[in-house]
Amino acid sequence: MKNLMCKVLFSFLFLFLGANISASNNDNEHKKNSDDGFNSVDMIMHHIADAHEWHLWGKGENSFSIPLPVILYTDGNLDLFMSSDFHHGHSDVQKGDRIYSIDSHGHIKEKSGLAITDLSITKNAASLFLSLFVLLLVFGSVGFKSRKNNGAPKGLASFIEPLVLFVRDDIVKPNIGKNYNKYLPYLLTLFFFILVNNLLGLLPGGANVTGNMAITLILALITLVVTNLSGNKNYWSHIFKPPGVPLLLMPIMIPIEFVGIFTKPIALMIRLFANISAGHIVILSLLSLIFMAQSGLGTAGAYSVAPVSVLFVLFMYLIECLVAFLQAYIFTLLTSLFIGLATTENH
Repeated sequence: MKNLMCKVLFSFLFLFLGANISASNNDNEHKKNSDDGFNSVDMIMHHIADAHEWHLWGKGENSFSIPLPVILYTDGNLDLFMSSDFHHGHSDVQKGDRIYSIDSHGHIKEKSGLAITDLSITKNAASLFLSLFVLLLVFGSVGFKSRKNNGAPKGLASFIEPLVLFVRDDIVKPNIGKNYNKYLPYLLTLFFFILVNNLLGLLPGGANVTGNMAITLILALITLVVTNLSGNKNYWSHIFKPPGVPLLLMPIMIPIEFVGIFTKPIALMIRLFANISAGHIVILSLLSLIFMAQSGLGTAGAYSVAPVSVLFVLFMYLIECLVAFLQAYIFTLLTSLFIGLATTENH
């Protein structure tokens, strides 16, 4: 258990670095606001998209946001400044002979057309740092206390250890078999990384990390690499020489089996992205009914819709808490299954 905790900590660092690189370059915030009433689409897209600032509440000039570091590599120069220097898109930022502006979608451009490599710490990247801190704090403290405690787990360990044992005994062991220990650190990392980011995304003002295609893409790519590097002779022979298939059908079946190598991780990527994003959209859509009623029917309309809307939001919020665990479980389960299929011996 102690050695396992150490392996998981190192795996967290590896997974975090890979996901952080992609998230930092995926800045797609939608900032336009409607002047003729409440625009639910803009509000929802603004929440689920990445951004150069961490918006908490308010609208326009009256909004409260946490500025984040903007890091741009342009024409051999590395420029660093805070996102607040843009003043919500109303000001340009000049660094030397380079002038930067940000459009309504959150894209940064250089006035003269120079190519930009954006290495900024965006909202999703900042949330990844937060999740890394939470994971290291939780597993670091649990691992430290486990060394001193030879009896039953206490405190936080009494919550974490059953989850670790659940992943090991009910997910990894049954699907991978006798060589499960080799893959256990990665699969535990995967489970808790997805779980923590799912839960952080449900907090008010939280970032939509696991609803970001860049994050789920990196997770799926790591699964693809681990699965295929672990594949044995039996695994590859089933792809390039499917057993029991007539020779005439080989030209059809081999491409299908080969494409299957990539469709499995693609399905993992889309499933996590779609389910988490859909949950955020449903909750925000239900909340939007209050403001839409206010725009069309006035304050009385908003007060009449609010109780029903809030009840449905609370119900969906509880469902999303379940989905947070469920999606972490499904992603880890299917990854274990793919690894197991790649490493099983032919009997």
